[in-house]
Amino acid sequence: MSYDTLRRFILESTNVRGEWVSLEAAWQALLERHEYPPVVRDLLGQALAAVALLSATIKFDGSLILQVTGNGPLNLLVVQANGRGNVRGLARWQSEVPASGLAAQFGDGRMVMTIDPGEGRDRYQGIVPLEGDTLAQALEGYFSRSEQLPTRLWLAADGRRAAGLLLQSLPGEQRDPDAFNRAVVLAETLKPDELLDLPVETVLHRLYHEEDVRLYEGTPVSFRCSCSRERVADMLRNLGYAEVRGVLEDEGVVEVHCEFCNAGYRFDTVDAEQLFAAGESPPGTRTRH
Repeated sequence: MSYDTLRRFILESTNVRGEWVSLEAAWQALLERHEYPPVVRDLLGQALAAVALLSATIKFDGSLILQVTGNGPLNLLVVQANGRGNVRGLARWQSEVPASGLAAQFGDGRMVMTIDPGEGRDRYQGIVPLEGDTLAQALEGYFSRSEQLPTRLWLAADGRRAAGLLLQSLPGEQRDPDAFNRAVVLAETLKPDELLDLPVETVLHRLYHEEDVRLYEGTPVSFRCSCSRERVADMLRNLGYAEVRGVLEDEGVVEVHCEFCNAGYRFDTVDAEQLFAAGESPPGTRTRH
């Protein structure tokens, strides 16, 4: 079975397309960096699978960010995928998270979907209330509210893997008007364990053996964080010399910690001076010859 792979498929002679993803090494790489309670872990895995599926619809080398926030026990869930198949994510919680029900888990929450095309182009952001009992239902509600293509998702995750299945009805003349509803009804029979454990070929055969299914070659998905020392240096330059110098005077060193991958970056006085050396002379400094 091919894990850490995104596979596209279509039901021939219909307007139904689908995506399937199964994450194992990428999921484990994320879990190695943070320890989560099982309920939080599984929700994060479902979100990671979802953003990998949704990123397949991006036609540029940008990124898609899914963020869920609330005032409940689980107050933040954020995952990101880009057009190169890289994914990352994290969650924050403040007390025991109930096993089910988004309202109980997140409280009064909202869902934010951000598409960043990169290269200085404008971002697109959609914000909707968090509704539904499951993350899949909340995402389906987002597509319904934003008047996108009819979309259904099935998501599953545990300590081993995270997986997902997406179905969409494409625009255009409907050669088989009942095809999407038929595909959804059949997909509803799929159990979480089957989604996690079975190869996509077996899943599609079980669900759509009476349909003509075209399955495309897979694209790899991997965990990769976009943080780097250079990016942190740029952030410190944007803060300005005075603020960075103030931290150095108080703490002796500037430490920046990436919450996504747990990487740490340290800048001492010499590092800080080098950061600003290419620009104008820092305020309050004098050059002695």
